[in-house]
Amino acid sequence: MKKIFLINIVILALTFSIYSKEYQVDKSKKNVVKFISDAPIESFEGVTNSIDGYIFNKEDSIEGSKLYFEVDLNTVDTDNGLRNRHMRENYLETDKYPLTSYTGTIVKSEKLEDGHYKVTAKGKFKVHGIEKDKTITADLYVYGNLLHVKSQFIVTLSDHKIDIPSLMLVKIKEDMDLRVDFFLNEVTK
Repeated sequence: MKKIFLINIVILALTFSIYSKEYQVDKSKKNVVKFISDAPIESFEGVTNSIDGYIFNKEDSIEGSKLYFEVDLNTVDTDNGLRNRHMRENYLETDKYPLTSYTGTIVKSEKLEDGHYKVTAKGKFKVHGIEKDKTITADLYVYGNLLHVKSQFIVTLSDHKIDIPSLMLVKIKEDMDLRVDFFLNEVTK
């Protein structure tokens, strides 16, 4: 009986792997993760290319694809060394919370044209140790074995218990505009 059970598990695993695809972030491409603080007195951007992650899907559908992405917050550069240090040490506390991540599932896809889809993912966005439900829309471009993802969404700092000092309230907005533009390659088996 145990032998039959194990054989069934192996067959199921092989069947699932044959009819699925995995894509991983291609770190050799020009990947960009950017947050924008656009306040009346002072605007600035933080930029990094340090994104990693994957999309795992069934071959026949984009919908239902599982995804996970993470960004190393210690690599975000605002083009001001002092601001970088204050952001990391005092607000993001990257010594305790070095990564921000998104884990989710693509729940909707709309084909806009050949190789271009508008997708919606539902999942969990985590930053500063606080995880929140987040629905994100993205443009997904398919070029053979290469995927290109572009998305823009808002992150509210107080939702993740990121403090803004009272002296800086006029400088930093509560809502950060987050933009991602990155590539993934199909993993060959």
